Amino acid sequence: MAATLAQPSLERIRDFKRLLFLLGLAPLARLVWLGFDDGLGANPVEFITRSTGFWTLTFLTLTLAVTPLRRLLGWPWLLRLRRMLGLYAFFYACLHFSTYLVLDQFFDLAAIVQDVAKRPYVTVGFTCFLLLIPLAATSTDRMIRRLGARRWQRLHRLVYVIGIGGVIHFWWLVKADVTRPALFAAALALLLGSRVVHAFRSRALFLWRVGRAGVEAE
Repeated sequence: MAATLAQPSLERIRDFKRLLFLLGLAPLARLVWLGFDDGLGANPVEFITRSTGFWTLTFLTLTLAVTPLRRLLGWPWLLRLRRMLGLYAFFYACLHFSTYLVLDQFFDLAAIVQDVAKRPYVTVGFTCFLLLIPLAATSTDRMIRRLGARRWQRLHRLVYVIGIGGVIHFWWLVKADVTRPALFAAALALLLGSRVVHAFRSRALFLWRVGRAGVEAE
């Protein structure tokens, strides 16, 4: 079983991707169901806004979890799921922003500009949404080839900024219970911290190998 999960066949990976695709649609299906079942509460717009925002952060966190999990478990195929997770984060961010634009502000651009300027959590959230757009637009294999791997990686490091901004946006939005944004903050700190540790270890290993090669050359 462990060996199967470590190196699944291409068909099994496709099955995982199909399952992930369906699971990614579940939060939207739930909203639609609740909408038809009159289950969105006294303030449906706020319910939809918070739900889509929550799932944006959830998929963003899952996207950031792929690389540490791959290193920890030794499952390189997990990288094949990362793009879909990232695109789901963008999808729910679009729904989150569309809810704000259409249902909350009724396309009142002047009010939106004023809102973005006056309320810090809206400013941060709007900035994060704008930063997500180039990441989604360059997520295809073709764009990776056009940009080159190094430039593509530099651009996609914006996801760290977006993750931090997303947690700040959520934290500033809630007024009383900060349990959920605190959990996101803890997960994000763990995931980003693991990257820092890995970078230091890789750097130390590189310097040790260079030093050893120098000693052997003498």
